[in-house]
Amino acid sequence: MAEAAGGREQPAPPDAAPRADEEPEAAPHEAAAAGRRRERRSGVPAVGAAERFSGGSPGPAAAPEPDAGLLEAARAAPRRSSIIKDPSNQKCGRKKTVSFSSMPSEKKISSASDCISFMQAGCELKKVRPNSRIYNRFFTLDPDLQALRWEPSKKDLEKAKLDISAIKEIRLGKNTETFRNNGLADQISEDCALSVIHGENYESLDLVANSADVANIWVSGLRYLVSRSKQPLDLMESSHNTPRFAWLKTVFEAADVDGNGIMLEDTSVELIKKLNPTLKESKIRLKFKEIQKSKEKLTTRVTKEEFCEAFSELCTRPEVYFLLVQISKNKEYLDANDLMLFLEAEQGVTHITEEMCLDIIRRYELSQEGRLKGFLAIDGFTQYLLSPECDIFDPEHKKVVQDMTQPLSHYYINSSHNTYLIEDQLRGPADINGYVRALKMSCRSIELDICDGPDNEPIICSRNNMTSPLSFRSVIEVINKLAFFASDYPLILCLGNHCSVQQQKLVVQHMKRIFGNKLYTETPLSSEAYLPSPEKLKMKIIVKGKKLPCDQDILEGEVTDEDEEAEISRRLSEDFSREPKLIWLCKELSDLVSLCKSVQYKDFETSMKAQNYWEICSFSEAEASRIANEYPEDFVNYNKKFLSRVYPSAMRIDSSNLNPQDFWNCGCQIVAMNYQTPGPMMDLHTGWFLQNGGCGYVLRPSVMRDEVSYFSANTKGIVPGVSPQVLHVKIISGQNFPKPKGACAKGDVIDPYVCIEIHGIPADCTEQRTKTVQQNSDNPIFDESFEFQINLPELAMIRFVVLDDDYIGDEFIGQYTIPLECLQPGYRHIPLRSFVGDIMEHVTLFVHIAITNRSGGGKAQKRSLSVRIGKKAREYTMLRNTGLKTIDDIFKLAVHPLREATDMRENMQNAMVSVKELCGLPPIASLKQCILTLSSRLVSSENTPSVTLCMKDAFPYLEPLGTMPDVQKKVLAAYDLMIQESRVLIETADITHDKIVQCQKAGMEFHEELHNLGTKEGLKGRKLSKAIESFAWNITVLKGQGDLLKNAKNEALENMKQIQLACLSCGLSKTGSGHADAKSKRCLEAIQEKDTGDENGRL
Repeated sequence: MAEAAGGREQPAPPDAAPRADEEPEAAPHEAAAAGRRRERRSGVPAVGAAERFSGGSPGPAAAPEPDAGLLEAARAAPRRSSIIKDPSNQKCGRKKTVSFSSMPSEKKISSASDCISFMQAGCELKKVRPNSRIYNRFFTLDPDLQALRWEPSKKDLEKAKLDISAIKEIRLGKNTETFRNNGLADQISEDCALSVIHGENYESLDLVANSADVANIWVSGLRYLVSRSKQPLDLMESSHNTPRFAWLKTVFEAADVDGNGIMLEDTSVELIKKLNPTLKESKIRLKFKEIQKSKEKLTTRVTKEEFCEAFSELCTRPEVYFLLVQISKNKEYLDANDLMLFLEAEQGVTHITEEMCLDIIRRYELSQEGRLKGFLAIDGFTQYLLSPECDIFDPEHKKVVQDMTQPLSHYYINSSHNTYLIEDQLRGPADINGYVRALKMSCRSIELDICDGPDNEPIICSRNNMTSPLSFRSVIEVINKLAFFASDYPLILCLGNHCSVQQQKLVVQHMKRIFGNKLYTETPLSSEAYLPSPEKLKMKIIVKGKKLPCDQDILEGEVTDEDEEAEISRRLSEDFSREPKLIWLCKELSDLVSLCKSVQYKDFETSMKAQNYWEICSFSEAEASRIANEYPEDFVNYNKKFLSRVYPSAMRIDSSNLNPQDFWNCGCQIVAMNYQTPGPMMDLHTGWFLQNGGCGYVLRPSVMRDEVSYFSANTKGIVPGVSPQVLHVKIISGQNFPKPKGACAKGDVIDPYVCIEIHGIPADCTEQRTKTVQQNSDNPIFDESFEFQINLPELAMIRFVVLDDDYIGDEFIGQYTIPLECLQPGYRHIPLRSFVGDIMEHVTLFVHIAITNRSGGGKAQKRSLSVRIGKKAREYTMLRNTGLKTIDDIFKLAVHPLREATDMRENMQNAMVSVKELCGLPPIASLKQCILTLSSRLVSSENTPSVTLCMKDAFPYLEPLGTMPDVQKKVLAAYDLMIQESRVLIETADITHDKIVQCQKAGMEFHEELHNLGTKEGLKGRKLSKAIESFAWNITVLKGQGDLLKNAKNEALENMKQIQLACLSCGLSKTGSGHADAKSKRCLEAIQEKDTGDENGRL
């Protein structure tokens, strides 16, 4: 048996004719798909079509080649590009072995007996060998449930099998040495791979299913069999003995007023709709007809069994069922301990208690029995996963969590363009609802174009269309009422003044009377260097506009027109060379302008020398784009001190929107958006300002705020001092997708697919897509995983877009945009928004999120670890030569500490990844999951551990309690190395960190003297600028690497605590007395004290 399933079955040699039963698969054709490109509502222009492979049904065979078997895992794979349509994604005659679609005629998996029935019927799986050969085999489960068999094989039938009793573990994903060392591992879908670990030496039978659905069935079924291997199984009765069936019986009996055990079909339909409001009545009736037809019944009455069967098939989401079985240790319900482990290890929830889990069960479990006994069945678990508690948006960010005491110029500010318009820029009428909408969406910068009105009353309207003006007084009354409705932080009024002096005075009177002391008119202090903070300006209204010269005591005078108005005037007159128009301004209106005096931009050199911190420049979209491309570093440095406003091009007469991300990357604070125009750009804007409590202010990354730091908006790679993170997204399924609003096709059938777009700095912008699911809108199963490297996490956003692949007229189904910093890890439901931004009821996307190597960002680390990087391939962040000997000598002292810091972090990461690999877990797994997996191997059936937790100097080592198999020794050796590397980091991080900080401080002492030192060294012009840039780069690297080391130490301390707690909860500290447990608890307190001490000390 071991020979059959282990690593000793020999395929034909490459140069020999393949044997009949071991013929390797032929290589697939590597043709470039030229599928048609469609215009769709995507926010990222695709760079190309990246091909990824998953298991799929085999396509036509090519001519046999010596190593053709190496490529079979790549056959018939859907592309994951959102641009190129692969023919394999279109409708085809592929035979389905099992379907998870909502079509009533297809059986869904809703219980363990469904899984086992499928396995007994058998299906084709690809068998992956250690030598990288891949074979097609037909696998079945014996009728007596005692063995797994496969064919064809020249082996004796008794050898081409694996006894269920010999199985140790079943792993989903590419988590064995065979998969990791396979040449085509990257082309095999993680979601289609599974491994059966068996025998005392933990050999692996590695398989690839044709779909993630089939892989889940085999994993769930085998786990169920292994966990029940010592108990008699009666599968015919098992589905009727579940907590769910008992609950459904009570529901039916309560509605069966006559007590006859039958009810009208109409009553049954209403009952199921009451239990699950998302189901369509027609679908429920069709299911009853299908059940009755299978029993050759012609009646409109429904029995108890038929009701339970219909509900189970209609309301079971297979992907949720597989998850429940996985985390419940193969039961069909969760108890409080199962739920606690799920929340801690998978969902990233901290400080969870058993009582909190019981409270969740009481709130979401539908059956009274479950609530009383403390278990959560499939329907209650589904309700919990759909609840706000499992929303993808981190609830911490629903309140203000960022430092609001920084200067105003250090924040992105939610801004509106021509707020009074609700249509296009030329013919659109002015409407008071424009202000209502913007202020209710936490907009903190709104625009008022004021003109002379009749009856000596100023009006607000577009200068291009004065047919539907608004009374200025009525507008500011609405503003006064709603100014701080959604946010307490300052509101900026951008005045476009086109009034006569006489009506300007009326404008001032109205504003003073209506706004009162909310108006901020204090004169800026020349002794200050930066603007006040949002915290200091709370509940204040700031007026942005032109101002009379301070050195002239005049009642009125001429000033240049606003930059945006001047541009529009020039374009309308087709005279681009004419001088800016002059307008008259009265002293009273000038005096209302304090912190946001409008001035004209000339160049950065002039601005950095002559501009006052309270002055603001406005840039047209075209001008800002040019500057961002030509002077990206200067633009970022300029925005550290001064506010800049970017407004849409005058050519956007349709009120379309610019891409705000392009200008946020340069640090521009006020990027004005046309709120009335929905679409991808407005999605980005709305999603970005959901963070920080939706207060309208978002703190920029520190690398864009620090006085001495280097950052380029056009960076194409790693940002100095920032550790890249890897975002892992698994798109599992969708729920209740509507037909696109503008679709012209008849009927409700859609072919959905999902695009994942990453927006941020240029190095991070990318997108990938799932396969298309044919004709399923109710519960399409995607089951596809993606990875994205994020170089600047604090500026990154993720946009999930659901589209129809077989559309006529409109393809957009829904979208959701969220900042990376607001993502919650684990299994989450995403509430999709319509094209105009409204949440669609019951329309969700079910995903799994993990972020590895989390660092910085002001947010607690919810995940850790990235892929292993060998020391030879390790990339160290290099310091640059400034050309100034005195300074370069100081920075040279930091080279060795920087290498030490990188080595310590990477060594710990590599050691942790090794432990996870040996535990059969992916890198995204938590250490708690590692300990849980280890404990299942190291604790015997008599609940006796083969190792014990031994605290040495407050570090959790595991010591064997006797002889152990070699495979377990290997795992323990890797565990010891992980503890040792963590210990080295914890004990030496302070010294290395101090060296780095000392070099940074020593370098900063020369900051003010850089120009003089450069001049003495003979540097000027471009060379001097390059020296200053290199200096900023080095300071940024030193600060960033110091922060990364500090975060790594805190992470290591937290890991030690989590490991110890996990060992205690898994019973790995049992020694027959309470002495060891007491000692472990004392050591845990020591770790906590050490952690607290370090936080309060140097780090």
